[in-house]
Amino acid sequence: MSIEAAAKELKAALKQYPNFPKEGILFEDFLPIFTKPELFQKLIDAFKSHLNAEFPKVDYIVGLESRGFLFGPALALSMGVGFVPVRKAGKLPGTCVQATYQKEYGSDVFEMQKEAIPAGSNVVIVDDIIATGGSAAAAGELVQKVGAKLLEFDFVMELDFLKGRDKLQAPTFTLLNGQEESLKK
Repeated sequence: MSIEAAAKELKAALKQYPNFPKEGILFEDFLPIFTKPELFQKLIDAFKSHLNAEFPKVDYIVGLESRGFLFGPALALSMGVGFVPVRKAGKLPGTCVQATYQKEYGSDVFEMQKEAIPAGSNVVIVDDIIATGGSAAAAGELVQKVGAKLLEFDFVMELDFLKGRDKLQAPTFTLLNGQEESLKK
């Protein structure tokens, strides 16, 4: 099955919730994909197919807390590469590198264990959605701080109108067509 055919089938499985979590937001829930093993497998296969076509060598998949943890480990396992989590500050033991990012109201800090990825490794960062790009850019900063090579950012969906990809340090691949605007006009 082609990536495009898989994306069409996956997109059809999404559930939409208008005005969630607040007025003017159209929330597209990708969790229904995980309730059907055949759809979950298509999600993993589509990302794997894309990455295998684009990059001869990926060493690590880095997943962002928390939804990047839903499919990042399965993708890494299917590719035979390591998985490394990026978590909010204070959740990981050992020596960690940190990066701060802006949220709607204030800022937050992401961490990654310093020794989790050897310098020079080829890394792909995955998450469910890219909106403003702040958290993904912070994860990219962490990968760069440990001396690894950031190949690409991969997302299930993108909110195109927020232009988050413009903040990122590497090319971006989005599996499903994103929203081009919010419900608010």
